[in-house]
Amino acid sequence: MPTLLRKLLKAALATSVLLGALSASAQQSGKTEVLWLGQASVRITTPGGKVIVVDPWLRTNPKTPANFKNLEALGKVDLVLVTHGHFDHVADAPDLAKMHKIPMYGPAGLNQTLSTLGVLPAELSPRFGKGGTIMPFGPNGVKITATHAEHSSEFAWKNPATTKDEVHVGGEPVGFIIEMENGFKIYHMGDTGLFGDMKFIGEYYKPDLLLIPIGGHFVMSPADAAYAVKNYLKPKYALPIHYGTIPQLKGTTAEFSAALGNEANKMLVVNPGEKVDF
Repeated sequence: MPTLLRKLLKAALATSVLLGALSASAQQSGKTEVLWLGQASVRITTPGGKVIVVDPWLRTNPKTPANFKNLEALGKVDLVLVTHGHFDHVADAPDLAKMHKIPMYGPAGLNQTLSTLGVLPAELSPRFGKGGTIMPFGPNGVKITATHAEHSSEFAWKNPATTKDEVHVGGEPVGFIIEMENGFKIYHMGDTGLFGDMKFIGEYYKPDLLLIPIGGHFVMSPADAAYAVKNYLKPKYALPIHYGTIPQLKGTTAEFSAALGNEANKMLVVNPGEKVDF
């Protein structure tokens, strides 16, 4: 090989390595954006630019701002996650998945029901289960693991042929550990009561941010949520969700803050339609 050609190839290789390093560095320094939209609905934008929507209930959610009640207002969406089959978590997920022709990952039993009933085509309804991990954007992308949640998961459906309401299997409820490209970890807890293995989740996955339900009645109360933060999960941040939407969800951020005591500085309070960056 001529000397000049060898030098040119060596220079090209060095440039390629440098650009790769710069790209990785830019990704590592990127931010994670979390937009809360009321109840358990969040839009997460990863440092690598992927957009993940979790538990989208927007069009009839009384707490979702008017400008987000149109699903197109979410902009680009790359993936939908659903924690369980209740209406206030799955309501807009199938339409959002079909709109963008993207997968909606949820508990295996729920997704099987959705595809069997024809609510979602099978190719947009991949099955996923507790303890399972997916990397939907490739080996260097976001990593998502399904965890236990202490709740139920029925799927209510109006049969278009009979116009009668039916209740179908919704699989087992889950939470999600969502690890960004730069290693930042979000634990979307879904709907859950307090359970002892939260301690294991905290020790094993070490979440940086909790999206934690505090409303009570169907989920943890503010006191329960504070106990989980202080004794089990020990995150850097805790953003309360799933409160104030219906009368039964009486828990408040003031109660959560008081129960956190010396760790109240971990709590991030945002209103539906507001976002925080990490």
